[in-house]
Amino acid sequence: MYKFKGKDYPCCASLTMGLIGGKWKTVILYHLIGGTLRYNELRKLMPTVTERTLSLQLKTLEEDGIVKRKVYTSKPPLKVEYSLTEFGKTLVPLIQSIANWGDFVIENYSESF
Repeated sequence: MYKFKGKDYPCCASLTMGLIGGKWKTVILYHLIGGTLRYNELRKLMPTVTERTLSLQLKTLEEDGIVKRKVYTSKPPLKVEYSLTEFGKTLVPLIQSIANWGDFVIENYSESF
C-alpha cells in the first residue's frame, strides 16, 4: 500500500494514474510542457473539453502540486496563468512517452482496427 497526500493507493501504478489519469489531465500536462498558458489558451488547444471539466481538472492538478496557478490582479480583466511546478516537470518524460506511443499507433496501426 502506498500513501500520497493522505490517500492510499494499492500500487505505484495506481498512484500515477490517480494523479494524471482520466481523459483530460494528461492532455493538459502535454500542452503545459511547452510553457505557461492562460486558461483561454488551454481552452483553444482543447476545444472539446467543457469549461467546468477544464477548471476542475486544473484545480485537481494544482491541489496535487503538479500545476501552478498564478493570478494577476493588477488591472482588469483578471489574468490567470498555469504552468508546471518542479514536481510537475518530473512528469515530462512520461507525458512525452505517452505522446510518442500515440504517434507510433497512428503511424503503424490506425488502419488496422
